Amino acid sequence: MARRFPGFPPEMIRFFSELEKNNRREWFQQRKPVYEEKVKAPMTELVEAVNLELLRFSPEHVTDPKKAIYRIYRDTRFSKDKTPYKLQIGATFPRRGLDKHVGGGYYFHVSAKEVLVAGGAYRPGREELLAIRTHIAAHHERLTQILRARRLRSLMGELYGEELSRAPKGFPSDHPAVDLLRKQQWLFAVSLPPELALGPELQREVIKRFRALKAFVDFLNEPLAARLREARPDPLAIGPTLSFRPR
Repeated sequence: MARRFPGFPPEMIRFFSELEKNNRREWFQQRKPVYEEKVKAPMTELVEAVNLELLRFSPEHVTDPKKAIYRIYRDTRFSKDKTPYKLQIGATFPRRGLDKHVGGGYYFHVSAKEVLVAGGAYRPGREELLAIRTHIAAHHERLTQILRARRLRSLMGELYGEELSRAPKGFPSDHPAVDLLRKQQWLFAVSLPPELALGPELQREVIKRFRALKAFVDFLNEPLAARLREARPDPLAIGPTLSFRPR
């Protein structure tokens, strides 16, 4: 039975609004119990509810809330912005067996300014990038059909992502899908009003968009999932063969 998330308390929006003005350790430490109770705990509940929905249409993306939810602490090592805390709480649902950002996955976050729902491949490594591009080159017509789907476009807008100025090495510059091959990220994202986070419609809107993204996310993961199966064969499938010894 699907779990119904009632929405975040109003304190969530208030917390992030105040954090934006007071983004320093001393302020946060005094209000950490508010963050834990009014932000992180409801987010955990929402992720659990989303997982139950994913079981119905994308079970390989069900993710433990402890792994799905991003920490609020920013990595400032390579950033000019040294503020220590993020101004949103987000969760990601990668495909099981793949690292968090290398393949196709689902994502959402809530903040004082928006509810953002997104999906796609955010940061493929060199090998994953080549695998996805090779897959696109061979199956670009199917991907084009997926990207033209009315429901995907109406709910998620246009495909975007960082891209090269020319065709990547090893791919022809006159390939009919060269615009897709030049990309280094394949992403959809839509920003919704922050007030949506305060009610039960939040879960429905997130799941509705995840469903619209499914064919696109699955397409990106096809070559990566195939590599996973080759690297990690099912022991139950090969066990009888390995153990059989003719007399």
